[in-house]
Amino acid sequence: EVHLVESGGGLVQAGGSLRLSCAASGFTFDDYAIGWFRQAPGKEREGVSCIRSTDGSTEYADSVKGRFTIANDNAKNAVALQMNGLKPEDTAVYYCAFTYGSKWCLFSGDYWGQGTQVTVSS
Repeated sequence: EVHLVESGGGLVQAGGSLRLSCAASGFTFDDYAIGWFRQAPGKEREGVSCIRSTDGSTEYADSVKGRFTIANDNAKNAVALQMNGLKPEDTAVYYCAFTYGSKWCLFSGDYWGQGTQVTVSS
């Protein structure tokens, strides 16, 4: 089955940077997307960014445009999320998701990782 493992979370001061990684395994498919989602206590899950396998195209939530960048890391069979200019409101558990097809890659996922905590102090 599809297996996803997130890493790279931690504690950082406002304005700092973190790089998250989603290592994916257990599948062979030609049309899928890998997305990052986040959920803060008491808030709904939010799609942050995703990248499509077919053409490498990407999507970003308005709240992170210009600060976050998603990219394939082919050498590691992983997807990275580079987060710059972090703000306290970015504090959340960040989850990696695999989605069959790519049209709705910021809506939800079919398989999920365990999550990694990102905490931004002011």
